[in-house]
Amino acid sequence: MRVGIDASPLAQTRAGTARYLERLLPGLDARSDLDVVRLRFGGPGRGAAAVRDAYWYPIGLPRAARQARLDILHCPTFRAPLRRRLPLVLTVHDLAVLRFPEAFNAWTRNYSKRAVPRAVREADAVIAVSEFTKRELIELLRVPAEKIRVVPNAPGEEFVPGGAAEEGEYVLTVGTLEPRKNLPRLGAAARRAGVELRIVGARGWGGVETDGSSARWLGFVTDDELARLYRGALCVAYPSLYEGFGLPVIEAMACGAAVVTSAGSATEEVAGGAAVLVDPRDPDAIASGIQEAIERREELGRRGLARAAEFSWARAAEETAAVYREVAS
Repeated sequence: MRVGIDASPLAQTRAGTARYLERLLPGLDARSDLDVVRLRFGGPGRGAAAVRDAYWYPIGLPRAARQARLDILHCPTFRAPLRRRLPLVLTVHDLAVLRFPEAFNAWTRNYSKRAVPRAVREADAVIAVSEFTKRELIELLRVPAEKIRVVPNAPGEEFVPGGAAEEGEYVLTVGTLEPRKNLPRLGAAARRAGVELRIVGARGWGGVETDGSSARWLGFVTDDELARLYRGALCVAYPSLYEGFGLPVIEAMACGAAVVTSAGSATEEVAGGAAVLVDPRDPDAIASGIQEAIERREELGRRGLARAAEFSWARAAEETAAVYREVAS
């Protein structure tokens, strides 16, 4: 089976979708029943993203798919051709742009409002990365449940409990600097808990800045460096306002870190009872959660390791290939 995958996100970002592709593609490449073709366009930056939306998905990607003589096209985001010319699989990581449009720039808001429902409607199958995202697809876009397959993400092979740990007494958070990551409240909570906050993540949008008096922004780091930071942290705090999965939660757990994350969200689902859950809109609750996680560090570390072991990219590749077979049959 010849499968084309839109690999454009790898040129655009180092965040969630790019990490998804980096982890999933090797498992798909290793399969003898698949011939995986990477299709890509553009580079980083808002200008390139707008051209990609306006040209690549409606015109360039369908043309490239025809030239590659594909059996199936897989788009790893909800950006996809607006008219299906061959079997189409979409991966939806979250619907934040529809839940919280005010957190995104005008182009993304307006484009997504029109394009996302159409792309999901055109797809033969939709892969959701969590049960939470499946429910969002059903509620917000009225996607039939039978069209959705849940294939969870997983931690990468770098994220293991053994190995070097960063020195210092600090709480770690990971994520692009953007409104959903809830950094102002987390910064306030860290101050109230009396701990240093270290932030890993690229600059994003929405005017989010780090408070240098109480937080240390590290910017982008390699996965090896990130694993070292996870292992050394007093705890990892991820009180995001909205996630479709929350890779930092499972990565931190795979490193044996204690985790604090948001109640009533996809990250609660991912944590599976192995994290301290807090109200992400209450800095006092986050501060109390940080203190509890530090006190329960060893216990939560053990529970997190057991939970993380339930996720693997090998299984994700197998389940994704099963979706391809289903769509092609």
